[in-house]
Amino acid sequence: MNKPKIVILGAGYAGMITSKKLGKLLRSGEADVTLINKHDYHYLTAELHKTALNTEPDGKVIFPVRQYIDEQKIAFRKGTVSSIDFKGNRILLEGGDMLIMTILVVALGFHVSTFGIPGIKEHAFEVRSFRSSKAIYNHIHKQFALYLEDKDPARLTFTVAGAGFTGVEVVGELVEKLPELAEEYSIPFEKIRIVNVEASPTVMPGCDDAAVDYAAKLFEKMNVEVMTSTKIKECTESLITFEDGELPSHTLVWTCGVRGHDLFDGTEVETVNGRAIVDPFLRIPTLENVFCIGDNSYFLINDKDGLPPTAQVALQQSPVCAENIVATIRGTELKAFKYHHKGSVASISENYGVGQVGNVILKGKVAAAMKKVIGFRYLFYLGGPALILKHMFERDTSSTKVPVKQNVNS
Repeated sequence: MNKPKIVILGAGYAGMITSKKLGKLLRSGEADVTLINKHDYHYLTAELHKTALNTEPDGKVIFPVRQYIDEQKIAFRKGTVSSIDFKGNRILLEGGDMLIMTILVVALGFHVSTFGIPGIKEHAFEVRSFRSSKAIYNHIHKQFALYLEDKDPARLTFTVAGAGFTGVEVVGELVEKLPELAEEYSIPFEKIRIVNVEASPTVMPGCDDAAVDYAAKLFEKMNVEVMTSTKIKECTESLITFEDGELPSHTLVWTCGVRGHDLFDGTEVETVNGRAIVDPFLRIPTLENVFCIGDNSYFLINDKDGLPPTAQVALQQSPVCAENIVATIRGTELKAFKYHHKGSVASISENYGVGQVGNVILKGKVAAAMKKVIGFRYLFYLGGPALILKHMFERDTSSTKVPVKQNVNS
């Protein structure tokens, strides 16, 4: 009897934890498992705002995939998926290689949603991957250098679109890093503007009023210019146009929305904003050998609403997915996924944060500390106490050599 061939697409939070769990659950030789990822490293999506401003060493954000999976049971392959033949159980990679699969796990990352706004795709920067985040820091350095040549004030106007969790975190890193860069380039800091644009009436829309009020007052204290109830109509390389005005700026960081991977486009898989609707066992209903978790999964919590594409959801789905894969192989009962929201926290620079855990609103240094605790918890899942210690005492501040481009699919 041929061994089942399990293929996992994506080495983000969902793909890595599913792989690690399978490594523990599967008996030796029980299945052939292959983890496929575009890069040979795994990165912490929740820390990319720090990569965007180089406030965290690269070694604390990216990790070699092979180092954190059981290579006795999990084979890693670097590659990019070109297409999937769901009926024929075949996966085609760029370059022409093909893999046969018995069970598939789709755990690919999100794509940024631009809502069709002209110029966003071409000119805005995204906090979407390690490479796209590195591009932001390179660009900011370039703007400081060019300002010394042409004295264009728009080069020192740094704009963040979106005041949700990612948006406020990027703003916090700008507040922390830009004074250092101003000193490096001998530019008076008062010439620098940090602008946060949000279409909703408040920053951190949807959060508790106390959290919203704290973030708004903190931004005021930090001299961040907040433009709420403001929609971006268009952007060029040097100008952001609103419905009722415009802002000269050479830097726009877009954090306004995400959608699922385009893998399901043109297929019969039912999706919501590119995310595949899954059953209680995390399978695509019409494809019972295909599991879908993380950012690509739309898990219904009622008749119409699905869980958001967050790391917390991915980390809770992953072990259940692995257990259900093993149950499928062994012919035992599958386990229904149940989500338990544990709260959300955003860091706003190194020393401040805001969020909610249960009914408790966290602010300031307490929230910043909680964000670190949450990060340490994931590191424990990934590499145990040794990885936490390595992360705590990492001193290598050199940059990882990877190609960086604006708006790359990476």
